[in-house]
Amino acid sequence: MLKGLGGLGGLGDMAGMMKKAQEMQARMAEVQESLGSTMVTGESGAGLVKATATAKGELTALDIDPSIFDPSEKEMVEDLILAAIKDAQAKASETAQAKMAEVTEGLGLPAGMKLPF
Repeated sequence: MLKGLGGLGGLGDMAGMMKKAQEMQARMAEVQESLGSTMVTGESGAGLVKATATAKGELTALDIDPSIFDPSEKEMVEDLILAAIKDAQAKASETAQAKMAEVTEGLGLPAGMKLPF
């Protein structure tokens, strides 16, 4: 008889951890897929320029109020467009991190740990 193994308790814990890891991996895959259909909108110039993107950061639409089309204001318009896109990308990143945090909640991982690795 083998002594010192404490029965199968250690193996049971390992099996439980593996099952949780597999469940987390499946949930992460679901979340990753949902990020492609989750839309966020960034804006600038008090809503004069709006950029829409998926939560994965893929730009899908740009809406520009026609009132800003003044040839003498070209640089300002370009700045507003860039600012709206950056805002959409920031919101996409925040949304993705929040959804991934939901998956890892309760696993005892350090706060702010970015997944997938």
